[in-house]
Amino acid sequence: MFNVEQVTEKLVAWIRDWFEENGKGCNAVVGISGGKDSSIVAALCVAALGKERVIGVLMPNGEQSDIDYAKQLVAYLSIPNYVCNVKAGVDGVLAALDSCGVEISKQTRVNLPPRVRMATLYALSQSLNGRVANTCNLSEDWVGYSTRYGDAAGDFSPLGKLTVQEVKAIGRYLGLPENLVEKVPSDGLSGKTDEDNLGFTYAALDRYIREGVCEDEQTKARIDRLHKLNEFKLKPIPCFEYEG
Repeated sequence: MFNVEQVTEKLVAWIRDWFEENGKGCNAVVGISGGKDSSIVAALCVAALGKERVIGVLMPNGEQSDIDYAKQLVAYLSIPNYVCNVKAGVDGVLAALDSCGVEISKQTRVNLPPRVRMATLYALSQSLNGRVANTCNLSEDWVGYSTRYGDAAGDFSPLGKLTVQEVKAIGRYLGLPENLVEKVPSDGLSGKTDEDNLGFTYAALDRYIREGVCEDEQTKARIDRLHKLNEFKLKPIPCFEYEG
């Protein structure tokens, strides 16, 4: 049984302790998309460090149709925030690749913006005495629904061991507006939701992760396949053990 009060209190203490050991007096830098994960990570950091030490960074890639959610979140938490449009950076890299004669793949176009956003977060973090928050949750990581060295990067990860349903429970416990907790996640590119792209619901995935139960064999097989293909993302970089 998930005890949201107990887990939230432990999470807040964990963030506070992590900063004491790894960045005493530093700020938490959080990329704010307007979705539940970044909203809840920001709220947890506020609870742990105080709103003055949490910096929200909004990073549209040109026009972002749902940016009002991100603006709502930073206003609700009253945290310092910056808007840094990454379009010029993304377009610059794509243009450089094109000028080299590289045939740019669809996956490159999908994953480049998250990687430029993460570079932006680290650049801002180094200028503002910060530590960068990873905002991924266990459900997304389990099936590789994140970009390596993009949104999957960061210095500390409050939600990395929690499923979508558990994350939502924490958001409600923290008193965040329901529209932020229940905002339907989408890739922002195809007009499809995360669940459309994955081919199954997060509720089904979360149950399989926590209980090992998935009645639909086709869904179970797809989850297992995605997990196996993307498991490397959850591990440290393999390093050759030199025994000289």
